[in-house]
Amino acid sequence: SHPIDQHIRQARVHPAVRAIVIPPCPESLLRLQAIMAEPELDSVALDQLASSDVAMAAALIRLANSPIYGLAHPVQTVGMALTVLGLQPSVELLSAFITRNALMVRSPLLEHFWESSQRRAIACEHIGHQLYSLDPGLGYSFGLFCHVGMPVLVKAVRGYGSTVTEALARQDRTFTQTENANHRTDHAVMGAIVARTWHLPGDVAQAIWLHHDFSCLGEDRFAPTVRHLVALGLLAEYLVNHHDNLAPTREWQEHGEACMQHLDVSEDELNHWIDELHPQFEAVRF
Repeated sequence: SHPIDQHIRQARVHPAVRAIVIPPCPESLLRLQAIMAEPELDSVALDQLASSDVAMAAALIRLANSPIYGLAHPVQTVGMALTVLGLQPSVELLSAFITRNALMVRSPLLEHFWESSQRRAIACEHIGHQLYSLDPGLGYSFGLFCHVGMPVLVKAVRGYGSTVTEALARQDRTFTQTENANHRTDHAVMGAIVARTWHLPGDVAQAIWLHHDFSCLGEDRFAPTVRHLVALGLLAEYLVNHHDNLAPTREWQEHGEACMQHLDVSEDELNHWIDELHPQFEAVRF
């Protein structure tokens, strides 16, 4: 098993975490993973899965008809949408849709949460592909699941909402330090637990566990892929915040330079990605 699994087993028995219900892996995500695991991708099975939920089918068709693809005639069926989008983007949209529905929480805190998560996923995949031909699925899953610990905690832990507000305001300690001070766990740990419960690769879960701990960049005990993902995550967040007209975070001011150096990325490349990702970011609508 992956080294992260031991950490997760220890975290799960911690009194603060034991009481937290981790949503089971959705049936439709298991089906999607099974389709992906086959040596030949079965587009009929994918079509059936996407068509099994009206809202999911509508999301695929809507993306295929967005300005990115510039179609002369809008598509009307899931099968045509799959053809226009291509299989990888279709699978990613479906996994984002299923994840969001499984972890749906009504909270003003999470108002733009899923749009940001999907944009972060798109950015991680894009950067990973540019830099390392990193498996596109890895970057996307990491970006999408990076913060899923938050909806889980909002639902399960009394007072977590006000912790988030406090954590965003405090200058004297990190976000996860505030979470741990108040709840003896944090969204990075919970996110890694969800990722493994939902059968995501160990490297993705490990990177989620570490995504606020930038000291890991210099530590050889972590796999290169894990460290790349952690650095990618901060760049992706910067790009999403820029798109959403939000100021760069304190984390970016403190660690952005180190992450850019780790990935050997220049200011020019970063600015180029802002422009390059704009149409894809704009097409994210739930």
